[in-house]
Amino acid sequence: MDVAAPGHLSARKVPRQARSAVTVDAIFEATIQVLLAEGVHRLTTTRVAQRAGVSVGTMYQYFPHKQALLYALNERYLDRLADRVEDVCLHHHGKPTGIMVAALVTAYWEAKTERADVTRVLYSSAVELDNEALIDAFARRMDQATMTMLATAPGAKYVHLELVNATLLSVIFGTVRNVFERNMPLTLQVDIRKQLVAMCMSYLQGSGG
Repeated sequence: MDVAAPGHLSARKVPRQARSAVTVDAIFEATIQVLLAEGVHRLTTTRVAQRAGVSVGTMYQYFPHKQALLYALNERYLDRLADRVEDVCLHHHGKPTGIMVAALVTAYWEAKTERADVTRVLYSSAVELDNEALIDAFARRMDQATMTMLATAPGAKYVHLELVNATLLSVIFGTVRNVFERNMPLTLQVDIRKQLVAMCMSYLQGSGG
């Protein structure tokens, strides 16, 4: 994500070589495993280092404490989510609005549900982090990608595209989060996803799409 982390949450070192990147990937995966097994309150850098198979010294080369590690993990998660949605939006330029909406909802929903347990634990781990700037950077990327896509829909005549887009994304993001927080059964999730696409499509049609 193109945003500087708060000073107290900054990583000490950014991996620049393939070997270092592999080490950081192992640390991130180990962090997820510890979060899933023991929860955010029992997460420590020592536990993560042991699970990742690296020394505590190696861990501290990258992350000075638990909060910096969690910030970096959430940053990577949002970065990959943004990349995925941006790619889908780019590949749907010029398509009918209905196809755009279905693709957007599908991309975001599937990115969140492929590892649903990870999504839930990352939601909980972010509660105490100073990640406002990180969320804002993610939101700007989503706004740009989706607005640019919607503007290319055949016959689209949005008077207030920025407002329409912000409302659309709020509905999509809020619905997906609600599904997770309420831990809804899979069959109900499938139905809600279909209803979400229909609702978004109806809103866009009424707004000039």
